[in-house]
Amino acid sequence: MSDTSPLPFVPFSRPSLDHEEEEAVLAVLRSGWLTTGEVTAMFEKEFAHVVGTRHALALSSATAGLHLSLEAVGVGAGSVVLTTPYTFAATAEVVRYLGADPVFVDIDRATLNIDPARLEESLETLAAAGRRVSAIIPVHIAGLPCDMETIRHLSVKHGVPVVEDAAHAFPVRQADRYVGTFGDAGVYSFYANKTITTGEGGMVATDRDEVAARIRIMRLHGIDRDVWNRYTVPEASWKYDVVAAGYKYNLTDIAAAIGRVQLKKAEAFLTRRKAIARRYIAAFSALDFLSLPAWSENHAWHLFIVRIREKRLSLTRDQCIEELQKKGIGVSVHFIPLHTMTYYRERYGLKPDDFPAAVECYRACISLPLSASLSDDDVDRVIGAVTELGGSRH
Repeated sequence: MSDTSPLPFVPFSRPSLDHEEEEAVLAVLRSGWLTTGEVTAMFEKEFAHVVGTRHALALSSATAGLHLSLEAVGVGAGSVVLTTPYTFAATAEVVRYLGADPVFVDIDRATLNIDPARLEESLETLAAAGRRVSAIIPVHIAGLPCDMETIRHLSVKHGVPVVEDAAHAFPVRQADRYVGTFGDAGVYSFYANKTITTGEGGMVATDRDEVAARIRIMRLHGIDRDVWNRYTVPEASWKYDVVAAGYKYNLTDIAAAIGRVQLKKAEAFLTRRKAIARRYIAAFSALDFLSLPAWSENHAWHLFIVRIREKRLSLTRDQCIEELQKKGIGVSVHFIPLHTMTYYRERYGLKPDDFPAAVECYRACISLPLSASLSDDDVDRVIGAVTELGGSRH
């Protein structure tokens, strides 16, 4: 009798974990110290060494990292932060946490990253209007670095700090520096689907001593001492002071234990993601209904985003998604532009065509499965399913 069972589902993303992460977590559980402590401190030291910054600060999420980085560089009520609408909700919501206003800048259609020319126009327009721009947040979409040379030039010219949203971009370099180390602070994500993971978690990298000092205080209730010191130093361990109205954003030793193992594997993971991206580009290059990302060695390949040329198919982008899902292929869309979301649309009176490049790219994009844990058979399945879409033509 033939096997009629469906093929296994190919997940959009899944973490790459094995016995090493398990043993690291068990060691923490057996230690009796579960929250932020010595393991987290070691993770921070190791991460700072890898990316080459003076400081690395572990946090409960990249969202927390963006929030505290913006607060540390002086973003406050009534000011403006420039960023892209083509990003996840966290990038803009943290601006609102601080009472500031996000002002969106359209993207470069080729890279999906913030357009430096539009960024300069916005800086000049806001300056002429007397609006105080307190930060710029470039987002390295899919792991492709933004034009940080130009953005740094604009930062210096206008006296505006830069907080890099490098959630997708570890461990990729640009001009022999790690992406996330060009600005006043860089924020990395260790969410479950990221290039390395701690389940939930994030890291801020910075060379600015005062930024690091402020984040250390604000990540744990504004207290002037770390928990580890308060509970492990015999002398006066109960004494502490609250010097600011802080937050609860610390990373646990359990999560940090996973992160330390993942950090050692980061380059191997990147090599695997690059190999998958190369296979996709080679397989899809002859498909005239797809627009592909350009190959780059300087790319983290966190996401593989293709664009559907609907005029060459009898399917819409959304129908392509449905067909791939029917074939057991997990896909996603990155990103629904923030200015089309109810909150930002209504609060700031925005319309879809205010940022035409972002909307145009969103309407065409599909993100295909890409993670270090994908097998060669998984990749074959994705290639076959996408190629079969070509059978639906006008």
